[in-house]
Amino acid sequence: MKTTALRIYGEQDLRLETFELPPIQPDEILVDIVTDSICMSSYKAAKQGARHKRVPDDVAEHPTIVGHEFAGRIVEVGEKYRGVWEVGQLYGIQPAINYEQAPVGVLSAPGYSYQYIGGNATYAIVPKDVLEQGCLLPYSGDAFFKASLAEPMSCIIGAVRAHYHVKPGTYQHLMGIVEGGNMALLAGCGPMGLGMIDYALHGPRQPRLLVVTDIDDARLARAQELFPREVSEASGVNLVFINSLKENLLQHIKDLTNGHLIDDVFVFAPIPAVFEQGQQILGFEGTLNFFAGPTDTSLSAKLNIYDVHYNYHKILGTSGGNTDDMREALQLMSEGKINPSAMITHIGGITAAAETILHLPNIPGGKKLIYNEFDMPLVAIADLERLGAETEGVLGELYRGLAPLVAQHKGLWSTEAERFLLGFREQLRYKG
Repeated sequence: MKTTALRIYGEQDLRLETFELPPIQPDEILVDIVTDSICMSSYKAAKQGARHKRVPDDVAEHPTIVGHEFAGRIVEVGEKYRGVWEVGQLYGIQPAINYEQAPVGVLSAPGYSYQYIGGNATYAIVPKDVLEQGCLLPYSGDAFFKASLAEPMSCIIGAVRAHYHVKPGTYQHLMGIVEGGNMALLAGCGPMGLGMIDYALHGPRQPRLLVVTDIDDARLARAQELFPREVSEASGVNLVFINSLKENLLQHIKDLTNGHLIDDVFVFAPIPAVFEQGQQILGFEGTLNFFAGPTDTSLSAKLNIYDVHYNYHKILGTSGGNTDDMREALQLMSEGKINPSAMITHIGGITAAAETILHLPNIPGGKKLIYNEFDMPLVAIADLERLGAETEGVLGELYRGLAPLVAQHKGLWSTEAERFLLGFREQLRYKG
């Protein structure tokens, strides 16, 4: 079986190549990969090459496939897993192997460390390590792109699961947000914040009040459009959007909560002032999750230690999700309860993957979604209508067909848009 894959050879050295995969072993599974969502972690791996902790030292001689947020179908099942997995079955992937339970010497991850598995490939071999740790996960949703976004959604689910409260006078940790409580997402109108809104409204536990802040009116208006009042009210949630640059957030929160303030705060920007604002609005026995991932190792903020001691404020941070979080994300997507479409701002083909990864910090917007069989540039979903009018040939036909489908879903990528795109496989298939 031949595959076309984007492989890393060293620092900023990514190459799109077609090569032969070896026959699978009895404890392996062959998959096709339809979609891969590009993550900033792939940029970091490409930038660092063999200096990255998950990229092998001999990557120049034995290149590995990049990409770890992917989904597709089972193509061939090794003897050991027949009856467990079936040809044609859909899957998602948990790229973070549980190192504590993994066999001795296994310190690797799909998308960084393996020669034959990574998200930016048409076909891949799921190895023994990944299968034994239960990191290949079944999926039964209506679109591949949703399963590709199960990994970032699992980070959101993991953050909510890591939250905890301790009733004064006891030593029992009550895990999760307060059901029917007050919740706030600060700087919460970016891609991950929108995913958290969706999970808070449609996950297993809802707050009574959900406050979402940002300092950009356009982002706030877009979030309100995606989550209108009728949607939040259907979940029993009072969803309130606040421009924290223009309003007194603390006073507004006091008015909304009759002075009780917030039980669960999530901070989505690595900015000290936003962290400090988060603690200011924490109520008695409240918990703050500094969810944003800073790159500045000396980043610091003021902490009200009095409130930590007397008002039982708790501060934590989370990064990533585990396999159970991935399973929940895939299940909720399969059931149609959550939809990560709001995270996606760009689509492209495998021929655009290398440039996208290498320049990811400079490309605005949210998630960049790659369809691996396609030879097409990376384009912003918001530009499809304009591009349809400006572009000739097959690509122009594609853009003109996609634009109304996106418009029907408030400017979001959708199952219908994906199906339309996949109908162009033969015209736009990469033949390199």
